Amino acid sequence: SGQKVCYGAFKHSCYKLAYFQDLSRRVGFQEARQACEIDGGALLSLESEAEQQLIESMLQNLTKSGSGISDGDFWIGLWRSGDGLATSSACPDLYQWADGSKSPFRNWYTDEPSCGSEACVVMYHQPTANPGLGGPYLYQWNDDRCNMKH
Repeated sequence: SGQKVCYGAFKHSCYKLAYFQDLSRRVGFQEARQACEIDGGALLSLESEAEQQLIESMLQNLTKSGSGISDGDFWIGLWRSGDGLATSSACPDLYQWADGSKSPFRNWYTDEPSCGSEACVVMYHQPTANPGLGGPYLYQWNDDRCNMKH
């Protein structure tokens, strides 16, 4: 399930948001990636600040819809394969888009990516969390363990 919204101004003209308040329905990165592919799409690759802002407004509208949205990060299609150089300063450069996009755009939260065992990326959506060093945990990116449920 999810809500599909289409716009003409971006390379990806249609977006589908899937948010599950029921924690048991949330999935890991590979499951989310497969669900998108089965649906004829791909996990989101963000190509610009304008596209980032579009997604933020879509999430704000979802939150305002009265559906009881609470904390819950969203998988995006950025990930790092393998463990090579995961702890080196080169680690941020090892992230790639699952759909093959070459977009260099990034929106990391302060001190992210932390690398190590965290190789898949979420867009923060934690409206009830107290702000950290980088401000509210809303819409910036964080690397997380790929088996986490989002």
